[in-house]
Amino acid sequence: MEFLSLSIPEVKLITPRRFGDNRGFFEETYNFDEFTTAGIETVFVQDNHSMSSELGTVRGLHFQAPPKAQAKLVRCGRGKLFDVAVDIRKGSPTFGKWVGAELSFENGRMLLVPAGFAHGFMTLEPDTEIVYKCSDTYAPETEGAVHWSDPEIAIEWPLKTTELKLSDKDAAALRLSEQESPFIFEDTK
Repeated sequence: MEFLSLSIPEVKLITPRRFGDNRGFFEETYNFDEFTTAGIETVFVQDNHSMSSELGTVRGLHFQAPPKAQAKLVRCGRGKLFDVAVDIRKGSPTFGKWVGAELSFENGRMLLVPAGFAHGFMTLEPDTEIVYKCSDTYAPETEGAVHWSDPEIAIEWPLKTTELKLSDKDAAALRLSEQESPFIFEDTK
């Protein structure tokens, strides 16, 4: 696997090796030993799979607060999406900044989104599936969200349309500056 740190170094773009022949392909999407060798010691305890039927569906920007904070390892099972991580750790040098990557069935890439980051995505094709591992189980009482179009974060979403598909909860989410983040940056250097 190839592990690449993005402009926010805690967020990693991971590309598995894909072995193909006339039958299709095989790829290993998670290997504890390879992740540990790359310095990623996150233990994953839950797998999620969602499908968005329409182009331009936005889900996020979601997080779970401590003590049930979640790191996520995100990949696209079918279709194509633009995946985003926003640093919401108070005191972080990259607080309020975002990184994103295109994940697709074809490119096989994955995004590691650590705890302390809000996560969201936009579908770039109909019937797009997202498959992701989480480092803690779902706990609705700890759920939080940052508005997907917070102008202070200024995510450059690839589709510019007023026809986006949003849940009521995501449409009503507050801006980052309108809420108190439950995460504190801890410099481990």
